[in-house]
Amino acid sequence: MERPVVRDVAPGSGDGRPDYRCGVCDRWDPEAEGVLVLPSGRCVRGRGLRPTSRAGPSPNFGLYLLVRGPKPFPWLSRWLRWPDLGLPSSRSDACDAFTEAWERSGDQRVEIACGGGRGRTGTALACLAIIDGVHPTKAVAYVRQHYDRRAVETPWQRRYVAHYRAHPLGAATPATRPSERHH
Repeated sequence: MERPVVRDVAPGSGDGRPDYRCGVCDRWDPEAEGVLVLPSGRCVRGRGLRPTSRAGPSPNFGLYLLVRGPKPFPWLSRWLRWPDLGLPSSRSDACDAFTEAWERSGDQRVEIACGGGRGRTGTALACLAIIDGVHPTKAVAYVRQHYDRRAVETPWQRRYVAHYRAHPLGAATPATRPSERHH
């Protein structure tokens, strides 16, 4: 698996900002609402499912963080059992799901969503930032700065992120309970 290259400025931008017009981020508009640009240049859209309308293109893959499975979507999706204001029901399923979302974000439009788009979504985005090279103690601040200032809502979600460790080379541990997949 390809490991991300962390860089502060992409070549050719000239203004101190990464140039996303060509490269891995050309599928999501990095300036669009809800799009988190990871240090490697990968983009992932976070959102809440309760406000159901979202402008822009549909994702190629969605990771949905809910107590019950979501309604079927016309794109490939994965459900991760996760109660509101809580933590994922299975750490190994979560690690596997985050790794899959990160891997797909290299060449696909990936979205991560929960009910409101802040707590569970922010926590998952922070874990993707860790996979992408952000230090675990800085991942919440990174997501709050680049996605939503109120992301990762509870103390236990912040603790989960601070102690999250991606497996070497992004490989997840075997799941103890398989996640449901919707195709």
